[in-house]
Amino acid sequence: MIFPDIDTPAVLVDLDIAEANIDRFQGHCAKHGIAVRPHIKTHKLPKLARRQLEAGAIGITCQKVSEAEAMIAEGGIDDVLITFNILGDAKLARLRALSEKVRLSVVADNTETVDGLSKSFADAATPLCVLVECDTGAARCGVTTPEQARDLARYIDSQPGVTFLGLMTYPPVGQEVAVQEWLTRAKREIEEIGLPVHVVSHGGSPGMWQAQDVPVATEYRIGTYIYNDCSLQAQGVCTWEDCALSVLATVISVPADNRAVIDAGSKVLTSDLLGLEGHGYVMGRPDILVQGLSEEHGVLKADKINLKVGEHIRIIPNHACVVTNMVDQIETIRGDHSLGPVPVVARGKVQ
Repeated sequence: MIFPDIDTPAVLVDLDIAEANIDRFQGHCAKHGIAVRPHIKTHKLPKLARRQLEAGAIGITCQKVSEAEAMIAEGGIDDVLITFNILGDAKLARLRALSEKVRLSVVADNTETVDGLSKSFADAATPLCVLVECDTGAARCGVTTPEQARDLARYIDSQPGVTFLGLMTYPPVGQEVAVQEWLTRAKREIEEIGLPVHVVSHGGSPGMWQAQDVPVATEYRIGTYIYNDCSLQAQGVCTWEDCALSVLATVISVPADNRAVIDAGSKVLTSDLLGLEGHGYVMGRPDILVQGLSEEHGVLKADKINLKVGEHIRIIPNHACVVTNMVDQIETIRGDHSLGPVPVVARGKVQ
């Protein structure tokens, strides 16, 4: 049986693979002169964030104030970018406190967000660095034209307590030429009004091997690459051998020759399909489809299921980032050797 001493369902992380993923992309960016700022939303573990920094990353990216608080608590991390419009007095007060512990920068795509930041940092000894978030085609947050980026940069520069640092985008997959053109225009517009653009931050795991194709950018943000998952394998970004995270599950029922049920449902594998067929890849059994999930059950189908009640299987999920946030701890392994649990300290935070 695979890892018989680990209770299921459990999330396994192979540190050998995760560390190889870190080093491989860091080497790619070093070759092309690109700074790496990994996003911790995928692993939420200070231990792995510090490993990314040791490999050469310049700092980390967080999505929430609470994530940043958890990540810096153990020390060893002193540069944080939060890529989210931060609103509300409670969050802003915690952001101010966080700024006194690390080198901090944030993003904004509207004047209301800038006003809140300015009010909270007006009497700070050091102004808060703010990047303008830009929608370069992915249709998330962000100003939608280079001219709007220029105008918001000017507004940031005019407010007390904050200072304009640069531009940030989450780019659409496969649109490097368009992203390069958009960001270049925005940078030019801003420089023409006398403001320096110190940082141009972009990136995402689907486009990681094309990071160099947006040369205007100064840093690349990347999250899922440390674990990889079915979605990235399907896009040709990685192989199954590059997937560090898997879900260990127990077969609890084999009601038919072509069907089995496991103890891992949507509460650990997640319901994300991301355009894929099924809810994950059963390692060593490509013939099995993870056909359906309820909260605590997963249904497997195959022409001949050939599984026994009590047997352990491992599943690479469609979306590793969500799986991490489902559990209080992950089980670390190196190959077939279990190293024990590690708490996911930045999970489940709502702020």
